[in-house]
Amino acid sequence: MRIEHLGPGDDAKVEQAGALFDGPALADATRRFLAQPGHHLLLAYDGGTPAGFVTGVELTHPDKGTEMFLYELGVAEEHRRRGIGKALVAELARLAREANCYGMWVLTEDDNHAALATYHAAGGARESESVMVSWEFSRNGDRAER
Repeated sequence: MRIEHLGPGDDAKVEQAGALFDGPALADATRRFLAQPGHHLLLAYDGGTPAGFVTGVELTHPDKGTEMFLYELGVAEEHRRRGIGKALVAELARLAREANCYGMWVLTEDDNHAALATYHAAGGARESESVMVSWEFSRNGDRAER
């Protein structure tokens, strides 16, 4: 297994790894994500096959400094339970330290046992019982219906 840190111009690699994402990668969003400083997309390969990915975003606040938000982790079903997720999270943590982040965090569901096991195996610790509040906006600017 090898892990590659994608950047500007690696759009085709994201498209090739499309089955790992929740849905098809959007060309404009992919281009913007890869070009944005502080946005990280790490892709794990098993041989030449995309096996998993993790995305992270550096967030900076005036009174806190910079931290890494682990945005999403995905490993293809046939590549799970081989340490790929743990390796991806560990590599993102390494990049966070390199970027002088004071910490890294992720949100997941309480019943997502596989994700919790992966994050714990990579050195993370459960911090609190959190509640996520969200706002949904449509992509074309119209009010989203729920």
